[in-house]
Amino acid sequence: MNPLSPHNYQAKRLQFGASICLIALILLCIAWESVLAPLKPNGSLLILKALPLLIPLFGILKGRRYTYQWAGMLILFYFTEGVVRAWSDTGLSSQLALMEVVLSLIFFLCAIFYAKLTRNNALKGAA
Repeated sequence: MNPLSPHNYQAKRLQFGASICLIALILLCIAWESVLAPLKPNGSLLILKALPLLIPLFGILKGRRYTYQWAGMLILFYFTEGVVRAWSDTGLSSQLALMEVVLSLIFFLCAIFYAKLTRNNALKGAA
């Protein structure tokens, strides 16, 4: 693929979008459960929910297609948690949950379109 091709440009944009959303989601989870609206006044162990998001981080930053494929499935847990907490929580926690939904949805869309766009390169490399 030509470095200046439209496919490469689009893939870079999707990679950038996914990377930004993943990093923002990690920071949101940490801030939410430690300072902004923790379940308990001094924070809770829900802060550990950010740890699984660190696993795909370097693969996403490096543009590894396989990481995008499985991270797209991992992010659905965060989407589900965000929907449930946006529905059941009140105040700031509900707003943070909506942010989690938006970030996870954007990440999911970037990940599936990145995997689809880079599919031809993966097939060429296998042949």
